[in-house]
Amino acid sequence: MIKMIDFTSCRQIPGRAYNGANGKKIAVEYNGAPYMLKFPPSGAGKPTDLSYTNSCFSEHIASSIFNMLGVTAQETMLGTFNVGGKAKVVCACRDFTVDGKLLHDFCSIKNTVLDSDSGGNGTELFDVLDTIEKQQFVDPVRLTAFFWDMFVIDAMLGNFDRHNGNWGFLSDAVSGETEIAPVFDCGSCLLPQADERVMRDALTNKDAMNARVFQFPTSTLRQDGLKINYYDFLIKAVYTDCNAALKRIYGRMDMKRIRTFIDSVPYSSDLQKEFYDRYIATRFDMIIRPAYEIAMSDEPDKFSAVRNASGVP
Repeated sequence: MIKMIDFTSCRQIPGRAYNGANGKKIAVEYNGAPYMLKFPPSGAGKPTDLSYTNSCFSEHIASSIFNMLGVTAQETMLGTFNVGGKAKVVCACRDFTVDGKLLHDFCSIKNTVLDSDSGGNGTELFDVLDTIEKQQFVDPVRLTAFFWDMFVIDAMLGNFDRHNGNWGFLSDAVSGETEIAPVFDCGSCLLPQADERVMRDALTNKDAMNARVFQFPTSTLRQDGLKINYYDFLIKAVYTDCNAALKRIYGRMDMKRIRTFIDSVPYSSDLQKEFYDRYIATRFDMIIRPAYEIAMSDEPDKFSAVRNASGVP
């Protein structure tokens, strides 16, 4: 039985505020623990029929899938909150900045590397990897593995906004120890601005779905100033550490388990469930699987063979 939660009567926690551009956020106490409630940002002015985006669903589904795949992410749940007499679906994210923990995003960490080629907001891949190697907060080898694990899963989920401000480290204010923070801020996965028309089109039109797999969304990371296309990047298998992440993550990608989870997501319509299931499965089949096969192969012509088999020019 799917659990329905109403956060309206929860005690709001004074003195806690959250930044970020996508939607309003408040702190509440639920079952004795602090949660950040994320409200869906308005879809006004966007090229869809949505009055608000589906980012709360994206946040919950994507965060849950990260955890399923063995990459620690924020704990989330969906519920409702009454605003002006109307119940809105919200995503409750358990606050991991408690017990003296402080969050430092990668942007701020990047600024500590004095010989970096760009500022903290710079997302050129070479510069990001250089910062990972030079930073002194956590073991660079572990951080490199985490970064590529996150990249591979973002590729399957179609995340178009994994910038330097929405991943990072946690430090203990007393001991000074630092650890990699759980993955958070996944609301830009799974085409959050897709309305019913877009979803139906993708489900019934192969070209429409292929466009949302092979052409967009792209990563926020850049190479030579251009945003990285997930398919083109992974299929070339250039980065050894990225290939290692593909090998680690691929075996954990249980599509049946993911499908069962999506079927259990509360407040979502049958159309949403079908779309999320098909979208993830298609990106797995058309991006992750062929990239994994290339990463496992030493054949120099494997890239061309797999690309041709995928029907991509």
